[in-house]
Amino acid sequence: MTDPREVSLDPADWDALRALGHRMLDDMLDYLESVRDRPVWRPFPEAVKARLAESVPRAAQPAEAVYEQFQRDVLPYPPGNIHPRFWGWVIGTGTPLAMLADMLASGMNPQLAGIQEAGRYVEEQVLAWLAELLGFPVGSSGLLLSGGSMANLVGLAVARQSKAGFDVRERGLQGNGLPTLVVYASTEAHSSIRKAVELMGLGTRQLRAIPVDTEFRIDLSALREAIDRDRAAGRRPICVVGSAGTVNTGATDDLRALAAICREENLWFHVDGAFGALVVLAPELKPIVAGLEEADSVAFDLHKWGYLPFEVGCTLVRDREAHRATFAVAPSYLGATARGAAAGGVLFADLGLQLSRGFRALKVWMTFKTHGVDAIGRVIAQNVAQTRYLTGLVDAHPRLERLAPAPLNICCFRYVPAPQGPGEDPASLNTLNQEILWRLQESGVALPSHTVLDGKFAIRVANTNHRSRREDFDLLVQTVVQLGDTLAADRERSAP
Repeated sequence: MTDPREVSLDPADWDALRALGHRMLDDMLDYLESVRDRPVWRPFPEAVKARLAESVPRAAQPAEAVYEQFQRDVLPYPPGNIHPRFWGWVIGTGTPLAMLADMLASGMNPQLAGIQEAGRYVEEQVLAWLAELLGFPVGSSGLLLSGGSMANLVGLAVARQSKAGFDVRERGLQGNGLPTLVVYASTEAHSSIRKAVELMGLGTRQLRAIPVDTEFRIDLSALREAIDRDRAAGRRPICVVGSAGTVNTGATDDLRALAAICREENLWFHVDGAFGALVVLAPELKPIVAGLEEADSVAFDLHKWGYLPFEVGCTLVRDREAHRATFAVAPSYLGATARGAAAGGVLFADLGLQLSRGFRALKVWMTFKTHGVDAIGRVIAQNVAQTRYLTGLVDAHPRLERLAPAPLNICCFRYVPAPQGPGEDPASLNTLNQEILWRLQESGVALPSHTVLDGKFAIRVANTNHRSRREDFDLLVQTVVQLGDTLAADRERSAP
């Protein structure tokens, strides 16, 4: 018997929602198709902030009205990363197909703890593909996560449990007589490594920041010396972190040499390959990450050089049992059954912190099958070629100075007024380039980000954009020089 007091959140009028849904789909496809016609980024207006700062909506509003506010107050102000001239940080672009895959995943709405359902097997297949592509052996373990930061945390947690010399899960890190555990990474390593070390209770003091060479790669001699010092002091080295594509310059450590050191020293070898690991998809670039296949664990993002929408990252772990031993628990409600939905256990819940997990694998599965992995590799190679083109433009221009090697997809440079005399104030030059960057971003023409190298403020172009063309880099250089010339002339006129 139907109780009229029972309610559902399904629509009362399915046809009306269907019509609105078709409108949304068409609008978003139009939005993506026309992205080149809009500014990369625009400042968020105070009036819009005020409209969004509303009280809790306790009563229902028509879905059409809510969508119209989205079109007016949300859609026009994205971070810009879908635009062809977005090169800020290392943020991927997304694709229309993967957007649709996310819609399908939300419609199915599975909870990917890992029971017997289709999403589990799609994710297992995606992980097997990724292991094969990165050179990991058949039977390796893995997990899809929100991104590289969580992927690094998972890899380092397995390292801690495997190499501590005692059961960290059982004893913790506070018992008397327990050794001090130490992790090693270069000074160019991503901040998520530090966060992971802190969160795992090791403390920042136990993260050794090893200096880098002139190519911004970890100094192998300094690493060996640091390991020896820690052993002599009674501390216990457990893990070395190699970088495949550093955030500042795109440098890749000598992964093969790091793997050899870790074997000699009985250390876990983890690679942070947030974007650089996926150069394995481009045959001509694969030698850059030689040795990646020797890692014990690797973290990387598919929403960077996989060009997928946020969010989807991955950890691969060579030793399946070590991975499971770091996270598995056995409450009765997650126990395996002989038959039914829980037959065989709850796979992914035993491989990370999350029990509730979204169906991230679907957009990877559909993208790989629809576009083909080789096509993704060609676009990665294209990004690197475009960055080399930009590097050539910078090197050829008398008022631009490159500030670091550009081995992959990141070019760091600055504007230098002509002529630059020996008395040019470094701080003033930094301020000038910061203003150039701000005006460039606020103009909507292009959106690179920034970093500081050897005390010099750099305009940083990180190209993981499948929509970029060489003409976009021509426009970038032209605009930077125009802005620099204008600001330099203004500065000269105002000088006493």
